[in-house]
Formats: sequence, C-alpha cells, structure tokens
Amino acid sequence: MEKMKERFAKLLLGEDMSGGGKGVSSALALSNAITNLAEQRKLEPTSEERKGRWKKEINWLLSVSDYIVEFVPSQQKSKDGTNIEVMVTQQRRDLFMNIPALKKLDAMLIDILENFKDENEFWYVSKDADESEKGVQRDDKWWLPTIKVPPEGLSDTCRKWLQYQKDCVNQVHRASMAINAQILSEMEIPENYIESLPKNGRSSLGDSIYKSITIEFFEPEQFLSTMDLSTEHKVLDLKDRIEASIVIWQRKMHLKDGKSTWGLAVSAEKRELFEERAEAILLLLKQKFPGITQSSLDISKIEYNNDIGHSVLESYSRVLESLANTVMSRIEDVLYADSLTQDPSLAIEKLNLSSADSSPQFPLSGMSSPRELEAEVLSSAAQTPAAETPTLSDFIGWSEELGDTGMKKNRSTGNLEAYFKGENDYNCIGKLASITPKKLSYTEKIGSGLRSPTSRH
Repeated sequence: MEKMKERFAKLLLGEDMSGGGKGVSSALALSNAITNLAEQRKLEPTSEERKGRWKKEINWLLSVSDYIVEFVPSQQKSKDGTNIEVMVTQQRRDLFMNIPALKKLDAMLIDILENFKDENEFWYVSKDADESEKGVQRDDKWWLPTIKVPPEGLSDTCRKWLQYQKDCVNQVHRASMAINAQILSEMEIPENYIESLPKNGRSSLGDSIYKSITIEFFEPEQFLSTMDLSTEHKVLDLKDRIEASIVIWQRKMHLKDGKSTWGLAVSAEKRELFEERAEAILLLLKQKFPGITQSSLDISKIEYNNDIGHSVLESYSRVLESLANTVMSRIEDVLYADSLTQDPSLAIEKLNLSSADSSPQFPLSGMSSPRELEAEVLSSAAQTPAAETPTLSDFIGWSEELGDTGMKKNRSTGNLEAYFKGENDYNCIGKLASITPKKLSYTEKIGSGLRSPTSRH
C-alpha cells in the first residue's frame, strides 16, 4: 500500500516532489515510471520476489489504460423486442489490441528466463573476484559479472539449446520493436522540433549525403558502406539527419497546395522517392545497431506527447524491447566465452580490432526510432492472405529474416558464426493476430502529426 501511494503521488505531482506544479506531464511521468522498472544482468530466472514486484507494479501502471475509452455502436433489444442501436464505451482500440499482446510478450520473456534455472554448463563470477578466478566478458563490459565455461567448452547440445533460446528471444524483441515503432510513428511531431529544422533536406543531410541519396541508382547497403559508422555518436548523427530530412520532405508534400516558406524546389514524385530511400536507410541502421541511443525526434516525441495511451504503449514496448535485447546480448556473451575455449587467440585479437571495428556494439539504451520498421510491418500485414489467421511471424516477417542475428560478424565474436549457420524459424510465439496494424496510404502517413509551422526567420 505504501509503495502504491508513492507511485500515485509521483504520477499526480509529475515527479515534482516540491509540489510547485513544475512537474512533467502525466503522460511523461507514466512513461518514466514504466521505463524505470526493469533490469536483467544474468541468464537466470527472475526471483519470485522480483517477479511478483514487477507484475504488481506494471499492472498498477497499466491499469490507467482500462479507463481510456471510446464510444462504439452497439445493438440492444428494447422491451417490445425491437433492436435499437446505442453508443457504449469500450477500451480505446489501440490499447485493446496492443496491451494483451505486450502482456503476452512479457510473459514469454519471463518463461524463457525460467528455462535457465537448471543450466550448469556455464556460470558467473563476480567482477571483483581474483584474476585467476575470473571468466571472460565481451566488449569490455566491466560492470557485468564475467562468464566461466568448462575448459573443453560447451557441449553441442548446450550450444544448440542456447541458440534456440536466442531465436525465441529474438522474436519477442522484433515484435516489441515493431509495436514501439508503430506507436512512435503515430505520435505527433512537436512544434519545437519542427521549428528547429532547416528549410530543405539538403541542408539537413549535407551536400555529400544528399547527393548519395538522390542519385539515379541507389542501394541502401552500399550507401551505409561508404559512411563512417565507427562510433555511436556518428551513427546517431546520421540517424538524426535522415529523420529530419524525412520530416521536411513530408511537410513539403503535405503543404504543397498552400503557400509556405518551405517551398517546392523538387517535384513531389522525386521527394516521395527520396523519402522512401531515407526510410530504407533508417531500417538498416535499426537492424545493424539495435541498441543505439534514441534519436532527437524520438526524445522530442516522447517528451512532448500528451496522449496517455500512447505513453503506456510506447514505454511498455520499449522496456520489453530493451529486456529482450539484453537477454540476447547475455546469450551472445556465453557463446563468445565458449568460442574462446576453441580459439584462445581471439581474446588478444579482439583488443587489436576494437578501434578498427566498423560495426560497434553500443551500450543498450532500449529506445527505438519512430518509423524504421513501419514499412516492414505494413508490408507484412498487407501480404498476409485474408483467408488465414496471421501469425506474429507473418506480422514481422521472421520466416525470411530470422537468420540475420544482428551480431557483429568479425573476429571479436569468436567463431560464433559457425553456430548461427542454418538457423530455423522457431515459432516460439504463436498467434497474436490482434497487433497487426492498419495499412496506411502514403497520404495518410504524411498527414498524421503534421502541423503548419509558425513564421520562420
């Protein structure tokens, strides 16, 4: 009861415990409360106490969604037996569809961690232990316990089992990421973000990037191969520039019939083509760097969003995405430790390669960008035959892409590539058809969340 009172007070005060009315909006306070709940450091079952606290507190915070309703028509019989149509309230459709799906993904993630309770082929050693007792850790994660495996390495059965668990978690991760991207795409773009943008896409991207995107023959993979993505800051800067250019091009399309200082120097058809190319780049960046920090557009949308329902869905899906990403990373840590037993020289080579690595593994932040997966999600939904019930695999498109583990494929991962060849699409999740989003037309996509700018200087 005391914990519930504390949570309730923080939400009402907007986290301003002075009571001076300077707190954040209810939507942001709720988003922060959900975000701060979860952490996972080891591959082990969640303790009963922690599991109970998580379920209790997440249910408290999600309970507000039960009271976000909309009017829908319903048939009722009058006393004389005639049918009449009346308006009744029911939970808002986006919440009604997505909250149960996210709870299912939440339960699956807990169940996957439970599978590690009897695992004895690897174990953890405190980071403060003597050097002689310490194990290994990938990417210099000094804050995490080190991992020990038997001198001869893991058994083949254990390796295959770990890969199966990783595939299951990957499905949870992709589903959470798709829902999060869909919700972020529906959030309104704040006016202050729009006002901070330059007047054209070329100014946002810079001449070099703009020319690369607007050439006649464009290949996203080749474009990324020419970019310097050696640090998190450089990846994030590219992401910010591309997202800003997309917003600029969308607004120019939306305002093409009116007078605006944003102007139309490029035809609408070419601008739409450039936008599609930019979105393809964002999708590849999301796949290549799943743990990248949130972009300026994401931060702005979350901070200024006033829709409580969107805040609940965005933060809950982001937390699950973050947890799933963390569990996958912990599994990769174990497989890396095993790979060193097969070739110990990789530990020395890793140190020499870290500065030259063009695909770094960044610290996990758990935030997703707004629309990187939208094209993939909408395409998958459109291709699902109407006669059959779509599965979550249909929704995300795993049957084609599950083999891409998203790991760095260089020598710093040891010989893990041998483990990942010939992966199967393990259907760990089953049917969750309710989260398939409505397919939007291009006009609908650019029309949502776009407001006219105030006068620009």
